[in-house]
Amino acid sequence: MTELPGVGPQDGRSGHLVQPPGDPLLTTEGAATVGAALVEVRVTVPDAEVAERLAREVVTRKLAACVQVLGPIASVYTWKDEVHRASEWLLLIKSTESAFEELCAVVQGHHRYDVPEVLAVPVTHTLEAYGQWVRDNSRGVDGS
Repeated sequence: MTELPGVGPQDGRSGHLVQPPGDPLLTTEGAATVGAALVEVRVTVPDAEVAERLAREVVTRKLAACVQVLGPIASVYTWKDEVHRASEWLLLIKSTESAFEELCAVVQGHHRYDVPEVLAVPVTHTLEAYGQWVRDNSRGVDGS
């Protein structure tokens, strides 16, 4: 068994995650050899209807394997030199770096904000099978 300090569930004996031999925990090093880099793309939208429509669109187009929709959330931001507060919905889009550009185009095409929030956060660790599932389902409609 390999112990990984300070990561995830603990084995009850120490502050370490116990990884059985051959367990498919994917690390940054493994990500480069398995396929496209994974990202979680964060997008805020003004309401639940837009959130649902956008989530279904990116999954249908196979630009994302999964979209979690959270909301409503409160956002405080500056726009045109004024501080605003708004209720929004947050989409957590599981995708790949290679699908990001097309994903941005879809978001902009379906979003009513002048400057929508679209943030790609690199995923450095995941279960190998989950990472492969995201890659397999984030290749675009044509499978590329």
